Amino acid sequence: MKIIEIREQTKPIQSSIRNAYIDFSKMTLSLVAVVTDVIRDGKPVIGYGFNSNGRYGQGALMRERFLPRIQEADPASLLDAERDNIDPHKVWATMMTNEKPGGHGERSVAVGTIDMAVWDAVAKIEGKPLFQLLAERYGNGRADRKVFVYAAGGYYWPGQGLEGLEREMRGYLDRGYSVVKKKIGGASLAEDCKRIEAVLRLLGPGQKLAVDANGRFDLKTAIAYAKALSQYDLFWYEEAGDPLDYALQAELAQHYAGPMATGENLFSMQDARNLIRYGGMRPDRDWLQFDCALSYGLVEYLRTLEMLKAHGWSASRCVPHGGHQMSLAIAAGLGLGGNESYPDLFQPYGGFPDGVKVDNGYVTLPELPGIGFEGKADLYAQMKGLAG
Repeated sequence: MKIIEIREQTKPIQSSIRNAYIDFSKMTLSLVAVVTDVIRDGKPVIGYGFNSNGRYGQGALMRERFLPRIQEADPASLLDAERDNIDPHKVWATMMTNEKPGGHGERSVAVGTIDMAVWDAVAKIEGKPLFQLLAERYGNGRADRKVFVYAAGGYYWPGQGLEGLEREMRGYLDRGYSVVKKKIGGASLAEDCKRIEAVLRLLGPGQKLAVDANGRFDLKTAIAYAKALSQYDLFWYEEAGDPLDYALQAELAQHYAGPMATGENLFSMQDARNLIRYGGMRPDRDWLQFDCALSYGLVEYLRTLEMLKAHGWSASRCVPHGGHQMSLAIAAGLGLGGNESYPDLFQPYGGFPDGVKVDNGYVTLPELPGIGFEGKADLYAQMKGLAG
C-alpha cells in the first residue's frame, strides 16, 4: 500500500463581494488529489482536499517543499501497520521535516490542504465515513450525524442596498437556517446598525444574527461597536480586531457581555493556546473558529482539541470557519458545536452533499465513504477533472 501520486491545481473562486478587509475578485484555492495504489470497485482510491476561502491557493509551496517530501519518503514509513492503512500523522511529520517552529504563515494552508486529502483517502480505504472513523479513533465511538450549521453571508455587494441584503438573508431563513451571519466594518457604524436592524426584523422565534468584523477594528473602534451592538441580542460578535492582538480581545470582553467568536485566522495549536491563555475568551459563552484546512490539517486540530480540554474548554464551543465538508465530518465525529456554511458563495466548494437539507439549523450527514465529496456532483466534477 502506498501513495503513488499527488496532484494539485489552483482553482478560481473569484467573486465581486467584499468584507471589511478584502475583496474576493481574484481569490483562488488549491485542489489536491492523493492517488493510492489501493483498488476499490476496480478503481484506485483517491483522497481529495482543498483549502478554505480567504487564503489563496498554495501550489508553489506544495510543489517546492511538501509534495516532494512525501514522494521521496520510503512508502513503508508512511503506513499504519496495525490498521493496514496510510498513517496521516506520519505523512504530516514527513511534510514538516526541516520546518522550523513558528512563523506559520501560508505553509499551514498548504499542509492543511494535503492533510485533508490524506484523511479522505484513509477513511475511503477503511470503507467508512470520516466522521465514523474519527469517532472510533478519537471520540467516544458514536458519531452524531446531526450537525448545527449557520449561513454565512451578508457581504458588501456593489449596489446591494438594504433590499438586497434582506432578500439574501430571507433566502437563508427560508432554506431552514436558524442563524445567519452578516459582515460589519465595511461601512460606517451607523450604516452597519441599519443593516443589522434590517436583518433582525426578518427573524422569527429561535432565529439569531451573528456579525463579523473580519479583524478590521482597532481597540477604540471595537469598543464603540461593542457598545452599539449590546442593544441587540446577537448570536455572536466575531473577530473584532487583528487575530493576534490578544490584548485587544481580552479588553473587549470587559465591554461586551454577549458571546464573541474568533480564531479562524490562527493557524497552529500554539496560536490557539495563546488565544486561550491571553485573549480573555470565556468558555461559558464564546466560540472558537479554528479551521483545520488553514491550520495544518486535522493532525494539528487534534492537538488543538487536546489543548482546549486541558484548559477547561469543551469541543462543543468550536464552530469552525470555512464552510467545507471536512469540518462537518470533524464536528460529527468529535462533538464540535457545528460548522459554518456558505449556501450560495464560493461554490462548488462550499455546501453539502446533494439532497442534504437544512432543518431548523441542522443537517444530517449521509453515510458516504471518506469526507463525502463524491455526493456533491458539481464539486466532484472538479475533483474528477484533477484526478483524470
